[in-house]
Amino acid sequence: MFRWGILSTARIAREQLIPAIQESDNGTVHAVASRDAAKARALAERAGAPLSFGSYEALLACPQIDGVYIPLPTSHHVEWAVRAADAGKHVLVEKPLALKAADIGPAIAARERNRVLVAEAFMVVHHPQWAKVRALIAAGAIGRLRQVQGAFSYYNDDPADMRNIPELGGGALADIGVYPVVTTRFSTGREPLHAEAHVERDPVSGTDIHATARVAFDGFELSFYVSTRLALRQSMAFHGDRGFIEVAAPFNAGLYGDHVVTLHDAAHARATVLRFPGARQYRLQVEAFVRAARGEASARVFTLEESVLNQKVIDAIFRAGATGGREPV
Repeated sequence: MFRWGILSTARIAREQLIPAIQESDNGTVHAVASRDAAKARALAERAGAPLSFGSYEALLACPQIDGVYIPLPTSHHVEWAVRAADAGKHVLVEKPLALKAADIGPAIAARERNRVLVAEAFMVVHHPQWAKVRALIAAGAIGRLRQVQGAFSYYNDDPADMRNIPELGGGALADIGVYPVVTTRFSTGREPLHAEAHVERDPVSGTDIHATARVAFDGFELSFYVSTRLALRQSMAFHGDRGFIEVAAPFNAGLYGDHVVTLHDAAHARATVLRFPGARQYRLQVEAFVRAARGEASARVFTLEESVLNQKVIDAIFRAGATGGREPV
C-alpha cells in the first residue's frame, strides 16, 4: 500500500482526502503533520495513521512516507511542493496550485530533478460524468458547440477564513473560478484565446468576491460567474446546434446534487439522462495518483503543464477585470 502523509489538518483533508485514501484500494494514511502536535496526533488517531508529527519538516524526513497531500493555504503550495519533492516524496497539491501561472515553474523543476510525481488535485477530471461529457461532445452528440455556461457560488463572509484573506490566496476565482475553466478545457480538449471580465472585490479585505467572465475559444465561448457572497449553486451547460448537455452537480456531485448528466435534443423534446451513482471522485483521484506514481502508463493525473495552462486563464481573467478590456490568455 502507498503510504500517504498529510501536511496539515485542513478541513478538506479531514472531510474529503483522508476518507478517500481510507476507501482506496492502493493507499493508506500513514502520517499526519501539523505545527500543532496535538492536532496532528488527534487527526492521526482518527484516521488510523500510526505516525504524527509536530512539524511538516519532520514528516518529509520520515522514510516511511511514499507521498504527501498538501492542503495548506494556496500561498504555501509551491514552496511545500518543492520541499516535498526535494525530500523524494510524490506530491499531490490541493488546487489551486499557485497564485499565478509563472509561480508553477519551481514545482516543475523540482519534479524533474527528483524524478517524482507532482500533480494538482483537480478531482473533477476523475469523475466519470466528465469523461462522458467529453465523449458526447467529441462524438457530435450536440452538433457544433457554440456556448458553455457555468456558475459556482457559496456564501462565506468570515474574515478569518483563508478564502477571505488575499495574502493566503483567497478569493472566488482562485477557489472556485478554476472549475468552470478546467471542466471546459477537459471536456472540449481546446485552449482559450482571450478573456473579458468584471471582478468585484471586498472593500475591506480586497479579495475578489464576485466575478463574471467571458472566455473565448476557437468556435465557442465560455461564460460563467463565481461568487463567495451568493447562495449555494453549481451548474454547467454545453450548448450546440443539435442539442445541449447539462451537468446537474458539476463540481461537487453528491453535495450540490445528483451525479447526473442530461443530453437534450435540438427540439428539447427528448432527454437522455445519464446517472453515475456512487461515483467517488476523490477516491478515484487518489487511486489514479498512486498508479501514476508507480509508473502505470494508463494512469492519468492532472499534470503541472496542464496546471500552467489552467492558471493562465485565471490570470487573464484577473487582468481583464483590472483593465476592463480583452486580455490574451
